[in-house]
Parts: sequence; C-alpha cells; structure tokens
Amino acid sequence: MFSEVQDVFKNYEEAVSEKDVEKFLAGYAPNVHLFDCWGKWEHNGIGEWKTAVTEWFDGVEEEGVGLRAELMEEVVMENEGLAHVHGAIKFAGIDEEGKEFRSVTNRFTFLLEKVDGSWRITHEHSSLPISTEDGKAIFG
Repeated sequence: MFSEVQDVFKNYEEAVSEKDVEKFLAGYAPNVHLFDCWGKWEHNGIGEWKTAVTEWFDGVEEEGVGLRAELMEEVVMENEGLAHVHGAIKFAGIDEEGKEFRSVTNRFTFLLEKVDGSWRITHEHSSLPISTEDGKAIFG
C-alpha cells in the first residue's frame, strides 16, 4: 500500500536496484498505459508492462550488472485522488564494485491515481529529446 505519492517512487527505485519485477509492478495500476521511449511505442495494461519489465531486468541480469534508478528534479502536483509528477530518471549500470559504468537519463511524466486506497501509476510517458540536426536521440 502506497499512502504517499513519494512511496511509489521509493518503491520504484528499490525495485529497479533489486531487479524485482513484482515489486516494481506493485506501483502500477492494472490498466496502466505507457508511452515508452525504448523499443515499443506503447504498453497497454499491466500484462504488457510486465513482459517489458521482465525482459529489461533479465537482459541486465545476463550482462552481470546491477541497476540503479534515480528520480531527479521531480515536480509533484496532487490532490486527494490524482497526482501529476514530472522530472527525469537516471538509469545506471553498476559494476560488481558498485561503480557506475554507463547511464542514460530519460524525461518522464507520471499520472497517479488512488486505486483501492493506494497510489498507483495509471499513465507513464518517457522521452528523450531528438536533435534537429541529425534526428538522433539526445541522451542525458
């Protein structure tokens, strides 16, 4: 149960670090809708999102690296049943000694709603800016 919006994001960061799919998905509503900037245009529902997250965590597991997600510069606007959060998330690969060896920063927007008394992400949009010069993504 996530009684505060920030509880969802603390869980998000912990679940990424632990590569725990079920813990990660606990912060999402069953009917979640996502616009992703990696691989697939969108994901509809927790089942599609679970497949993508499982592939992500399993892919990193094969590389033998750890993960870190850090939410930065988040701006939270909320009322009793609806919250809007935007900012950036830095995802980093961590070596066996705990040192960061690669990273990427995505922009994000989350819409959260109270679902059965707990905050859950119902919509997520991640993006990277695109260069007008060469049409390639600009990685932060």
